[in-house]
Amino acid sequence: METGRRPSILAGYLSVVLTHNAGWCLQRIVKATSERVDVVRRAKALLAVFASSTFTEAGKQAGMSRQAATQLVERFNQRGLAVLLLAAGRGRKPTYTPADRERILQEVRHAPDREKDQTGSWSLSTLQRTLRKNGLPHISRDPICQVLYEAGYTYQRSRTWYPTGTALRVQSRSCDGA
Repeated sequence: METGRRPSILAGYLSVVLTHNAGWCLQRIVKATSERVDVVRRAKALLAVFASSTFTEAGKQAGMSRQAATQLVERFNQRGLAVLLLAAGRGRKPTYTPADRERILQEVRHAPDREKDQTGSWSLSTLQRTLRKNGLPHISRDPICQVLYEAGYTYQRSRTWYPTGTALRVQSRSCDGA
């Protein structure tokens, strides 16, 4: 009576089918010294499975588990070489949406109300105060600053924001009095 593990049901159905071009790309990625480590690991696992290694052996060669190697092969058969890249949805989600960014820019574009905002031009503090009143209750100065710089605004010596190249400058008189 055998006491070993049963072979996986998927073992007979999963294999890597490589075109000549895909195999060449995977080999180049594995040999590249400037490639990201996670991409190289995935490429090694795919090449090992293509070379008739078991999923366990392929996972060990690439530094991943058998289950990760199996899932990688499944994804490769569905999507091709795109599985080498990071999956969408990884990393930190943006705190402020493009609509929020546009809202900040709209607020800056219109001149502040002297009565309501108590200023004639936007400073970072008055802009923050106005945005907090108008729908962005937790916004801080740093994201406002970042959005304005990305949109081409610069912070002036007078502690106000202007689009780059539009600050008014006073022309000095020439020496001959003209």
